[in-house]
Amino acid sequence: QVQLVESGGGLVQPGGSLRLSCAASVSGSNINVMAWYSQPPGKQRELVATITTRGSTNYADSVKGRFTISRDNAKNTVYLQMNSLKPEDTAVYYCYANARTYAYDPWGNYWGQGTQVTVSS
Repeated sequence: QVQLVESGGGLVQPGGSLRLSCAASVSGSNINVMAWYSQPPGKQRELVATITTRGSTNYADSVKGRFTISRDNAKNTVYLQMNSLKPEDTAVYYCYANARTYAYDPWGNYWGQGTQVTVSS
């Protein structure tokens, strides 16, 4: 079983910054694409950013220029640097990884437990 452990959420004022991290329990060779999703109150989960093993990234239009996704394959960790935060960014943020427990396993979809980000004055 692949586990993703998130940290870094919290309460921040508009214009502030937070850095989320997500550590996987398996080695980098067993992790493919990683991503961050957000789920605002009462809304569906939305894709925020993705990053491939080699570092290619994609972002939702709403966060371009403000958020940066990165990963450290040696640490099996993905990060989301969140700058210029807005109240609309308030949500539970979930880490995602396409991963496998062992090299012979099929690739599967795994999720972190979620971390709350609240942007408020």
